[in-house]
Amino acid sequence: MDHILMYYLRVSQHLSQQFRSHFGKLNLTFPQALVLSVLGSEGPMPISQLAERTGSANSTVSGIVDRLEKLELAKRTRSDADRRVIYVEATPRYNEMRVKVQTGVDEYFDGLLDTLEPGEREAIGHALELLDRALTEERTSAEG
Repeated sequence: MDHILMYYLRVSQHLSQQFRSHFGKLNLTFPQALVLSVLGSEGPMPISQLAERTGSANSTVSGIVDRLEKLELAKRTRSDADRRVIYVEATPRYNEMRVKVQTGVDEYFDGLLDTLEPGEREAIGHALELLDRALTEERTSAEG
């Protein structure tokens, strides 16, 4: 089992370095890019939902959103239905940048996955799906 943890840590480190390099060119940190990616693909949502989707604490995401607002890449808006609820959404400025960001990430992963055989790609996808499910179930049982 130790080898699984070691490979996981090594893969995480490789991906973090790649993402830091890519998003650094856009003057974004990886957490900022992750928040924007979720907002860009899923649309406006409350901080609590955004925190859940990114696997971060509400206070962490709130600080990230503060910085993204200063960069004019995200904004907070009150819900029309319930004025107590505040949504975070990506701005048009981010949507313009998103094309550039997504293209670089897609090209990186496509190139990386092209070095593998189709069966290997499927095995990796299946293994990651199983790991995600186990981690989600573990977190859910710890919270409940």
